[in-house]
Amino acid sequence: MITGSLVSSIQGEPRATHDVDILVNITEAAIPALIKAFMPPDYYISQFAIEEAIQHKSMFNLLDTTEGDKVDFWILTNEPFDQSRFTRKYEENILGISMKISTPEDTILMKLRWAKLSGGSEKQFTDALRVYEVQYANLELNYMEAWAQTLQILEFWERLKQEAQPII
Repeated sequence: MITGSLVSSIQGEPRATHDVDILVNITEAAIPALIKAFMPPDYYISQFAIEEAIQHKSMFNLLDTTEGDKVDFWILTNEPFDQSRFTRKYEENILGISMKISTPEDTILMKLRWAKLSGGSEKQFTDALRVYEVQYANLELNYMEAWAQTLQILEFWERLKQEAQPII
């Protein structure tokens, strides 16, 4: 499932980003196929990093050595919010390619979570704010309110609602 700034740019206000964030549910059995799909010299991917990420439910990178682009693969955790947002993903056609992406609600919540974890990142907060403003008419606000409380990001959630100027 595609997440992060690429998705917030699609659902909210476009901005330049140099990486793609993907939430994946993979096991060690998938590693050989992943390595084979991204062979040197065009790509760099570390088998050890993938194994570590799977074991520790963290992340690993894929680097495009010709373009300098990066993909961050985040391993799906058993955390309830991760499970919820992964289940709620939907299909979107982006530049003629069908992709599974996070819902606007989950994009906003994750951006607010990253804003908190990064000590108040305005870039993360603004991404969340713009998605909220553009998608406001279709958002499941009760879902968002409940998760904002569970994720302990109410301060950011309340600020977002106060500052937002929804596009209706």
